[in-house]
Amino acid sequence: MPSRLSPLAKFGANPGALRAYTYVPQGLPEQAPLVVVLHGCIQTAAAYDHGAGWSQLADRHGFALLYPEQQRANNANLCFNWFVPEDIRRGSGEALSIAQMAGTMIEAHGLDRRRVFITGLSAGGAMTSVMLATYPELFAGGAIVAGLPFGCATSIPEAFDRMRGHGLPAERDLEAMVRSASSHHGPWPTLSLWHGAADQTVAYANMDAIVAQWRGLHGLQRVSPEKNAIGLHSQRVWRDDAGVPKIEAFSVEGMGTARPLAVRTISGLQELSCSKRGSHRHVTLPGSGS
Repeated sequence: MPSRLSPLAKFGANPGALRAYTYVPQGLPEQAPLVVVLHGCIQTAAAYDHGAGWSQLADRHGFALLYPEQQRANNANLCFNWFVPEDIRRGSGEALSIAQMAGTMIEAHGLDRRRVFITGLSAGGAMTSVMLATYPELFAGGAIVAGLPFGCATSIPEAFDRMRGHGLPAERDLEAMVRSASSHHGPWPTLSLWHGAADQTVAYANMDAIVAQWRGLHGLQRVSPEKNAIGLHSQRVWRDDAGVPKIEAFSVEGMGTARPLAVRTISGLQELSCSKRGSHRHVTLPGSGS
């Protein structure tokens, strides 16, 4: 199927040596939102757009899309290098490349700097954590799907351990990692977290670790979450003193490493539609592309 995306050729020094693709709906007005989408391992930007349908959502709801794309020269399995120190620092590597892409898109299309959002799946979800931590002033919010907390791994062995849920840092250490990633002091991006309860690739414990990493930043250490059932699935919401939701975490029953797309009811039974799992596997994490 032909791609709906267009290449973004020039967007700065690009120290992470990434590619960039965009989708801008026809007639998009100035001051529209921007959504940055980070694909999973063994995927391309076009494949993830086809599977997840972001460009159709952009047509329907009126926002611009930016798709950073990994290159095999950097990572043999096309994973973003969320565990490589030089790629996850502010002003360096892949993190800076993605920030440069977003800045170029905002300027080129007159987009609303107050409504820039980022989302990603698996390795893209982990890189979403990186971007929210290293460039928090750039994003109003982020949606992390089957991802991992920022800074939890700095090598391939550590990355595999964290994916299995082993050795995840304590809450205080996780929060400190974000606080030290930039000079930003708030307000902080809001978070929407999604994880399959049956995920055997990225352990469910990682979603709770992301909550722990950001809860203190939003001043929610002593706040009990509001709990909601959505069919077989569950949602937890942490709200501030004004009742504004700052973190939400969805547990999707029966789902592995995949992006949930829609829920429909057939003969009284709920059926969850997900993006194709086969292209989202995260089982052969390669070395860095330094």
